[in-house]
Order: sequence, then structure tokens, then C-alpha cells
Amino acid sequence: MITQAPRGTQDWYGDNMHKRTVIEKLCRELAAAYHIKEIITPVFEHTVLFQRGVGETTDVVQKEMYTFTDRGDRSITLKPEGTAGAIRAYLEHNMYADSAPTKLFYVSPAFRYEKPQSGRFRQHYQFGIEIIGSKSPMVEVELISFLTQLIERLGLKDVKLHINSIGCADCRKTYNEVLLGYLKQHEENLCPTCRERMKKNPLRVIDCKVNTCKEIVKNAPRTIEYLDEECKEHFEQLQELLKALDIPFVIDTGIVRGLDYYTKTVFEFVDSQGFTLCGGGRYDNLVHEIDEKQDIPSAGFGIGIERILYFLEKEGAELEKEPPVQLYVGVLGDEARARAYQLVNEIRSRGIVVETDYMDRSVKAQMKYANKIGAKYTVIIGEDELENNKARVKNMEDGQQQEMPLDKIAGLFV
Repeated sequence: MITQAPRGTQDWYGDNMHKRTVIEKLCRELAAAYHIKEIITPVFEHTVLFQRGVGETTDVVQKEMYTFTDRGDRSITLKPEGTAGAIRAYLEHNMYADSAPTKLFYVSPAFRYEKPQSGRFRQHYQFGIEIIGSKSPMVEVELISFLTQLIERLGLKDVKLHINSIGCADCRKTYNEVLLGYLKQHEENLCPTCRERMKKNPLRVIDCKVNTCKEIVKNAPRTIEYLDEECKEHFEQLQELLKALDIPFVIDTGIVRGLDYYTKTVFEFVDSQGFTLCGGGRYDNLVHEIDEKQDIPSAGFGIGIERILYFLEKEGAELEKEPPVQLYVGVLGDEARARAYQLVNEIRSRGIVVETDYMDRSVKAQMKYANKIGAKYTVIIGEDELENNKARVKNMEDGQQQEMPLDKIAGLFV
């Protein structure tokens, strides 16, 4: 097993590594346009952060966290998501003293002990954004606008925005009482997990993936029917702003998200088969849950890099290709090696992809290799080329060659 990665993990290399690099580049470029600054937080945090922030009734905290006791007898957890750590850093470093809102993004590993499946891993990578300090629905619009542009740049077509409101703590209290009354009528047909959820957090039953539970909750009362005036107005403003931006959406009352910290707006981008690309929303109580002295609104989203790759493959969408090898510099004899590498180094310093021989191959084998890596041009430098200070540059596509001084070859690649 020493040569096999642990279940639910993967190595990044080759084409997938290139695609991941392109995805992260697109995310960072778009974040710069939105004036969102990068943050990196530790891969592990004190366990209590996730218990308080993510919520003890969630599957993440109850079943999926990688938790251990360190040598100092402290309970430590590999972070299962990026939001709690980002909010902890915001509080620890007094970012709330700066001008609001604070806009942060991260590209981070996340760890969840769950059954590996398509587009889901025990160690995966998330791109996420947190906007902290504003109650305005413009924050959710900014997040949704960002994702809409990212999805467009990725070339994905089969993705649509679904939105819902689960209200604030006040209207949720009323709703939970009504929902609990409904669920009690069907309790014997609920799965064991949902029967437990009923007692601690009835809203979580709406998110259950077990078929019998899904059938029961189809006719359950919905949060949107129990919003107070403030939450109702917030949701209506959100819809008006999305319409003004020509961002199509569906109101989906089945969305509640899987983490306890959500309030008011929740949203997901979903394909035609109901598979979720990403999700997010507002969490106005999260800062207070982590630090009771603070009461600062926030909102955000997370999107998995692996999930993006799954959607790209499913749709056959193409990302930007790797830069091609512009020139292969072949070497004939030890005397030519230093001069050949001078040429390689000079052209590479201009950001152009160049390759050469490191395996002491024959000239024939070098040309075969150059063809295999798709080099656009080749040149061989040997004793005769050094003596005459000239070499032939070959176009590998049409076979044409041109002879030129060695010190002029680099000028072809500007």
C-alpha cells in the first residue's frame, strides 16, 4: 500500500494539474477585478471552531471531520471547509477595524471523511469568497455575479442558479415549530438520522438525500412561507437586483444548505440533472457564534476544484491549452552542449517554452522526441554548427528549413 494514495485522495499531475492551474488562474483574475484579497489560513484549527461555527447538528461535524488530539492534549481538526477559518482570522487580526466590507478569497484544501464519489474526495480543494460587514442583498448579488462570470469563462452551459431564503433566527423559530409538527406526523417513516435531526435541528430534514425522507418533505411547509417582513424584503430586493443584471434564477424552496450557519439567502448553481456545482449564501450570525462580543453580518460561497473538473468533463468544455514547445534544441557531441544550452536559456528568459536533450540520445531519437512533445521548430547544434557559427532551424509542420547564424536564432522567438 506504500505506493498507493489513501482512499478518497488523488495526485495532481499532467493534464489535470494543468486544468487546475487554469481554473485557479481564472478565479484569481476575477477576484482581482472584484477587488477581493487572498487569505491563507492553516489546514487545521481548534475543533471547537467548527463545532461552534459549522454546527454540532451537521453531518460535517457529527460524521465527517478528521479530528485528533495533539501532543499538547488539544483537540485539533483538519478544516472541513474554508469559511470558519477565514472568519476566525478576520476576528483574530481585527480586520473589522478596517473599512467595511472586508472581501476575502481563498484556495484551500478541505478534509471530510465521507464516501468517495464522482467529483467528491476526502481531501479536496475549494475556492471560496467571504464578504464580511454588510447586510445588503448587494453582497449576495456580488457573489452570484462572480460565479456567473466564472461559469461563463469556464465554458459551462448546463448550470442554473437556484435561490431560496431560510429566514433569520426569529422567523426560523416559528417555522421550526410548524415543520416539527408536520414531521411528527411522518416520524415513523423517516430515516434514523432524520428522526434525530427532528429533535435538534428540524430544518436539516429538508436536506436529507434518503428517498423516503425526500418524498415526505415534498409536502412539508417551506421557510419562504414564514419569513418576517425584513427577511421577505431582503429576498425580494435580491430578486430585483438579479433581474436587473439579467441573471436568470429559479426559486427553489428545497435548498437549505448543509451547514447550520446560514441565514436568509441560500443559493446553489445546479445542472439539469440536479447535480450541484457550488453553493453559498448569507450567514449573519456566524461571527457572533465564533466571538460573542461581535455581531457582524457576512456571506460567501465555496466551489470545489474537483467539482469544476467533473462538470467540465461532463459537458466536454475545453480550457485554455498549455503553451506549446516553440523550439527543441538538439545536441550533437559534448562540445556543443554548453552553446546549445546558452541558446535554450536565452529564449526561456523571454517566457518562451524551449526543450533540449538531457538523455544523451542520438540525433534521430532527439527528433523523434521533439515530434512527440509537439515542438514547432527544431535546431541541431554540433561540431560543424559551432565551427561555422550557423545552424538550420526546421519548421516541424511543413518541413522547411532556414540556415542562420547561431546568435540570430533567439531573435525568431520574440
